[in-house]
Amino acid sequence: MKELYSVIKGPIITEKATFQKEKANQIYFEVDRRANKIEIKKAVERIFKKKVLAVQTINVKGKPKRVGRYLGKRPDRKKAIVRLFPGETLEFFEEL
Repeated sequence: MKELYSVIKGPIITEKATFQKEKANQIYFEVDRRANKIEIKKAVERIFKKKVLAVQTINVKGKPKRVGRYLGKRPDRKKAIVRLFPGETLEFFEEL
């Protein structure tokens, strides 16, 4: 098993993620591309001490970008949608 803090890179805070957190008790994380659902679930449960109901993962391909006449590409990444049990909450920036 990988180290817990290398599996989860950080939360994804977007408008959609905030809406899903309030409506469906789902939290979005950016995770290591090699991590599977079981490792993600264990990492969230041990780091945040919350019970996880389900994990969904999405591989996001990097978009092609141009800088002048040179073509490049943003890096590929992996997102995880973690659904917590009813009654469990996870707050990131509520006090700002």
